Amino acid sequence: MRKLASAVFSPVPVSRDRALGISERLSALTTLSSSLEYLHQRKQLDPGGLNDWDIMKKSPESKNFFIRRVSGVVAEKHVTLALHASRAAVSAGLLLPGNSRWRGAGSLFLGATTCLLSARHRYGTDGSDQVATLVQGATGLARLSTSTRTQDAFLWYVALQANLSYAASGWVKLIGERWRDASALPGVMRTRTYGSEGVYRLTQRYPKSSKYLQHSVLAMECLFPLVYLAGGRLTRPFLASAVGFHIANAFVMGLGRFMTAFPSLHPMVAYTTTPAAHPAVAGRDDRAVKAAAVLLAAGVALSAAIAVQRRGTVLEGWPTSRKFVTRHGNELMYETGGAEFSEEPVLVFCAGLASTSEHFSWITERFVNETEHAVVSYARAGYGGSLRRTTAPYELAESVDDLEDLVRGVVPADRQVVLVGHSLGGELIRRAAARLGDRVAGLVYLDPAHPAELQRSERQSAGAKDLRDTIAHAALYLRLGTGVLMSRPDWLDRLPKAYRERVFAQYTDARLWRAGKREWAAVEKEFRAFDGRIDAISAPGLIIAAQQTVDQDPEQLLLYNELSHAHRSHGEHGGIKVVEGSDHDSLLTNAPHAHRAADLIAEFLGGVRPSGGAAREEQARQQRREGAER
Repeated sequence: MRKLASAVFSPVPVSRDRALGISERLSALTTLSSSLEYLHQRKQLDPGGLNDWDIMKKSPESKNFFIRRVSGVVAEKHVTLALHASRAAVSAGLLLPGNSRWRGAGSLFLGATTCLLSARHRYGTDGSDQVATLVQGATGLARLSTSTRTQDAFLWYVALQANLSYAASGWVKLIGERWRDASALPGVMRTRTYGSEGVYRLTQRYPKSSKYLQHSVLAMECLFPLVYLAGGRLTRPFLASAVGFHIANAFVMGLGRFMTAFPSLHPMVAYTTTPAAHPAVAGRDDRAVKAAAVLLAAGVALSAAIAVQRRGTVLEGWPTSRKFVTRHGNELMYETGGAEFSEEPVLVFCAGLASTSEHFSWITERFVNETEHAVVSYARAGYGGSLRRTTAPYELAESVDDLEDLVRGVVPADRQVVLVGHSLGGELIRRAAARLGDRVAGLVYLDPAHPAELQRSERQSAGAKDLRDTIAHAALYLRLGTGVLMSRPDWLDRLPKAYRERVFAQYTDARLWRAGKREWAAVEKEFRAFDGRIDAISAPGLIIAAQQTVDQDPEQLLLYNELSHAHRSHGEHGGIKVVEGSDHDSLLTNAPHAHRAADLIAEFLGGVRPSGGAAREEQARQQRREGAER
């Protein structure tokens, strides 16, 4: 038993040259397999194929002029096939014995051509190609260097990347509910792309074994950095477990290249976990670890500084921003604009879930600059610069109360309002309209939520859990300070330029996602308990729907019809309008779609007549009396 324990729990002494040799050969084998697959499936490069260049050139990375020009040359079928043939030849050459510096040039060639072909093969690449490129870049540069210190720096780089890869993958899985409750493996095995009917049946026949297996994978990935403890005695168990995991991926999920790509990281891990006193690693330079620690500390400090700066930007608001305190003690930040002394109704905009008031910017600027309508846009409590002060459990009624208070406190008593709500904001303005009575001249719903949608729409109900998980994960990750890593969404750069940076600051701030998480929990609870009746609404209503929303979910159009019929003006004024080509978000963020929506709103407002001055004055007096009583 002592000998067995010694054999299992002991370092894996690998010399520098041997680590380089094993890693470069495994990564070369990965590239050889990849290129042979593309050569065999060359018909996929033809028009109509999976990698038809007329389609691939529209990918996001091809928007860059340089990438588009280079990729255009590589996209020629004969060029692509020639590159793959040369990659296969170089890969085969790297599998041969040898230790020359020319092997470094070969590895760099393989890594560079993988990057060169990435736009051409948008479909078909996976994580194995990325890992192979990482290893080939490091081993290639190490081979070309004559300094052992430089070589050790590259080997440490790959080893640290391996630790980061496994640990990050494990902790992300751990956050997900499906890995914790052991439903992830059966779920994957049921898919057509990566599934296996036989393995799925085994998970159902032996659920406890399936659970232990999944939790073992979690433990291996999350705890992988422990290989550097105990003098490298944990290296063999961890590497053996990781290799077994990748072999299983290859045979069960069809990810054949995983079997060689990820193990190409392991020789570097073995080399760096071997105690420095061992003869196999004599003279190893470990200063890369200290350099990595300094860079990590600097990165954390920079992330914190950027997070603080962005939080300050969010809370500061615009130079014209004001604040209003509601009955719940919440501080709502709002902006106003447009004709101050007009008799036309004031447009009050209410944003959707995990959204910003700036999403309405294309529409609000149109009304401020081109009409006699004043505009009020605000952020709900917890969003933007608005602060949620109440400690009571959140319900949608709280946001409805806040909206009612804002209208009564900010809009002059002698002017009516038209409430405009997007998504969840549509449901909030519907509820607020019942409270505000004659103060409301009309309601405009922009692709609104319907309180029965989670009960009657299979698409909405099925997506509810995914949305809940996405919002919860975003809130958690951003609280951990990862906002600096958040990529800039495409829709952001379709907003007016003046709004982009402030909106991005809000989306990289955990406050927005915590507010969204809080609101979505209330939405699920209340929408699933909805009794199916929408009360009649005296004010006229206009529903502006996104084409993709109604096309992808026919039930949504029925829900919109039901909402429209609740307005007594149905059939006379308002109704349902569809903006062609738009989806739920681009209805606001895409200028042509938003301008079309603005035109429809303006047309709707043309039929809205404000109530008489005497009636408004009497209404104002009544509101003042109610305010004094409160």
